[in-house]
Amino acid sequence: MKIRNRKSTNNVYTSRANYLLSSGILAAVLLAGCGQESTTPAKPAPGTEAGSTTSQQNGGTTTMTDNNHQETAAGKLQAEDIPAALLDGRTDQVHARMTDEFQKLVSAKDLEATSKSMLQGIQSFRSLGISKMNGYEQYNWISDNRKLGLTGTIDEQGRIAGLQLQPLESFPATDKALSKNTYRMPLDEEWYVFWGGTNVLQNYHYAVESQRYAYDLVQVKDGMSYSGDPKKNESYYAFGQPVIAPAAGKVVSVVNTIADNEPVGVMNPNQPGGNMVVIDHGGEYSMLGHLQKGSVTVKPGDTVQAGDPIGKVGNSGNSSEAHMHFQVSDGPDLMTWKSLRIHWSNDMQPVKGQIVDASSSKVIKESK
Repeated sequence: MKIRNRKSTNNVYTSRANYLLSSGILAAVLLAGCGQESTTPAKPAPGTEAGSTTSQQNGGTTTMTDNNHQETAAGKLQAEDIPAALLDGRTDQVHARMTDEFQKLVSAKDLEATSKSMLQGIQSFRSLGISKMNGYEQYNWISDNRKLGLTGTIDEQGRIAGLQLQPLESFPATDKALSKNTYRMPLDEEWYVFWGGTNVLQNYHYAVESQRYAYDLVQVKDGMSYSGDPKKNESYYAFGQPVIAPAAGKVVSVVNTIADNEPVGVMNPNQPGGNMVVIDHGGEYSMLGHLQKGSVTVKPGDTVQAGDPIGKVGNSGNSSEAHMHFQVSDGPDLMTWKSLRIHWSNDMQPVKGQIVDASSSKVIKESK
């Protein structure tokens, strides 16, 4: 299976087109799953997903020497006002609200130049919601022509810890085509959708055809995905939770011997899918990835019904914290076959930032 495999240099997170302006702390905010090397800031937060990348410091290191003055002049720009400020050319106000670390990586002049270049022809942005996790808030907006995405990550002090402008692709034909089978969540209880949707702002997998409609699911309590030592797998609410078959089918492949990553944040890109189970549902194949070592209870050739035990949620493979990676494809080799948009029970259409009652296949809390 092809799990997206992003590597970062000097902990600077950049997009494929190098349009991401971000500090290393963003790489620690965007939670997890199938890919990116993670960092551990002063207040630990999980790592990110990913695809290949290069490091870019947009002109080198520039330190703002008069932050207090500029912050006053900016009137403490609110996160909701970032798109309007960029469109109006008030990039100095945006820069004044960046964290000190971010300002060292991106100068005010670089921010101004990048914004002018990428925002040509854009009149407005529409909110796609806010995701809150482990002390950070992530805001996503889409442009009026739907060709540009804007993401801002805000820390607990209300400072901008990451900012991203990225061109958007869409695939309307496959977005509209659902799987022929209906699937339930491969879990019970409540789960937070960290990646899921039909654009890269809501679902980082979307950029890669073989994973386009995959989901990454974590458990969250009081806005946190863990309690206790963030370096230990057992601290994460998702770790060890039961995984069940999403529909009736026949098990075609199993991996069950890969160690769970610890300390959390250290990943295994050489075995990206980690422990996994692939089930044939009559020409459609579900994949349940990053399972806990030794937890898989089925073997190739076994017949399963929806809800049958499969294993436990783990942190194996190219994963930065315990979570469930789930997708459905049109073939058993998930590296080469196409990902299918899932027809969920109750016609549920979960997207990033929502909380889902997996047992009843219902969205119980919308993203803002």
